Amino acid sequence: MRRLILASMVALTVSGTAFAAEKQTTPTTAAKFVPVPQDAVLSYNLIGLNVMDGSNNNVGEIKDLAIENGKLSSYILSVGGFLGMGERYVSVEPSSVALGYDEGAKKWKAIIGATKDQLKAAPEFKYDGKFKR
Repeated sequence: MRRLILASMVALTVSGTAFAAEKQTTPTTAAKFVPVPQDAVLSYNLIGLNVMDGSNNNVGEIKDLAIENGKLSSYILSVGGFLGMGERYVSVEPSSVALGYDEGAKKWKAIIGATKDQLKAAPEFKYDGKFKR
């Protein structure tokens, strides 16, 4: 019985690996190794970053990044709500958010040209389908 269970687990693992491999795309070029530019920001620094409006009011938080064809296509912002209750998500173009590093405070800042009300009224992004968490 133990061997049957072990064999079943191995078969499931192998079939799961094969299924995952079918979904992947093959790179079109060999790997290229490049230095990270000094003015770049890492995703680690963006996720959870508060987003301010032009009057320095907190209007949201960067919750996620959408990557399409290897390039950043949008920021997923959490807007509204309090302590995680009632929050909703919106997707904004990267050009809508100005990022900068505050040397004095030693932290990243994000500013958007929209008010909290405009963000609350924006089309909602939902984590469902292939985007389900």
